[in-house]
Amino acid sequence: MPAQRRAVIAALAVAPWVLRPRAAWAVPSSFAPLVRSVAPAIVGVSVTQFNGTNRPAPPTLPVPGEPAPRQQDYAGAAEVSKAAGSGFIVTRSGIIVTNNHVVGDAERIIVTLDDGQRLSARVVGADQLTDLAIIKVDAGHELPFAIWGNSAHMAVGDWILAAGNPFDLGTSFTAGIISARGREIGDGPFDHFLQLDAPINPGNSGGPSFDMAGHVIGVNTAIVSPSGGSVGIGFAIPSNMARRIVTALIAHGSIPRGWLGVSVTDLPSGEAGVRLTGVDTSGPAGRAGLEPGDVVLAINHLPVNDASALIRAIASVPPGTNELLRMDRDGRIFDLSVTVGRRPAELGSD
Repeated sequence: MPAQRRAVIAALAVAPWVLRPRAAWAVPSSFAPLVRSVAPAIVGVSVTQFNGTNRPAPPTLPVPGEPAPRQQDYAGAAEVSKAAGSGFIVTRSGIIVTNNHVVGDAERIIVTLDDGQRLSARVVGADQLTDLAIIKVDAGHELPFAIWGNSAHMAVGDWILAAGNPFDLGTSFTAGIISARGREIGDGPFDHFLQLDAPINPGNSGGPSFDMAGHVIGVNTAIVSPSGGSVGIGFAIPSNMARRIVTALIAHGSIPRGWLGVSVTDLPSGEAGVRLTGVDTSGPAGRAGLEPGDVVLAINHLPVNDASALIRAIASVPPGTNELLRMDRDGRIFDLSVTVGRRPAELGSD
C-alpha cells in the first residue's frame, strides 16, 4: 500500500476521536457521589383529603404511604382520598418546596425525611398559577437543605439528576438531559418549562432536578404520557422562577396577582395583538372603558402578541399598579391607563 494512502487511512481512523465534542468527555462515570450529597434534602409527601363534611376520627385514618390516588369508604364517615408527591427542604428550619397540586386540598400532610423519620406538615403558602407551594415541618433540630441553582445557565443537552417519590415507593433518582427550554403545555400563564428526558412518574411532582454541581435548577411538575407513566417527556419549573415565588411565599404566604377582568383570544396568525372577547363591567378593564372586541396591542410600550403573554404580564404586576395599554378599537389606536386589580380567586370569590 502506498505510503500516502496509508497516511490517509490513519487520519480517517483517528478523526472521530479528534472531532469528538469536548462535552462528551464530561459524562460522569457515576452519579453516586452527587446522589449522596443531595439525598438528605429530598422528602416524600403523603396527603390525605376528606371529600365530605363528616371526617373519620384520627385513629381510623389509613397510614400514609399508598401509591395513590385511591378512594376508600368508611362506615359513617366521609370518603377519603390519598395521594403521594415529593418535595425538597430549602431552609434549616424545615421549609419544604412542593407542588400546589400535591398539597393544595390536603387535610393532613405527612412528610418522610431521607432518614425515614415521618413528620406532620402544614401548608405555609401556595401559588396556584405557578403550581408551587411551601410546607413546614418541625423536626426539633436543624435539617439539611438544597441549594438553588441558576436555570438560566442550563442549556439543551446539559445533564440533570431528577429526584422524587415515584408511586410512593420512596426517594428515587433518575438521570437525563435538558431536552428543550421554554416549553408551553397549556398548563397556565407561567408554563415556560424546562423539558427533561429523565424518567419522571406520578409521585415525582414537587421533587427537584439538580445540575451536576448539586444545585436545584428545576421543580418537577408535569409529564406528557399516553400511559400515565414516564415516556421521557417531563417538565420542570425553572429554578429562577421558583426561587422568586418561594421567597415571596415564605415572606407573605401568597402571591398577589394582577387582574383586568377580561377574557381574551389570539388574533389570526400573523396579526399583532390580543382581542377582548368579554369584559367584566365591574372589573378594572370595565371601569377604564374597555369593551368586547377591543384589541390590546401593547402594555407599557411592550408588544403583546398572544393571549398567554397578556395574562402573564398582568398577573406578574402587583394589584394597584397603573398599566398603560395601547388599544385598537375598530382601527382607532389610543392609549389607556388601567389600574390593575387583584384576582378574585385570591379574594375568596369565583
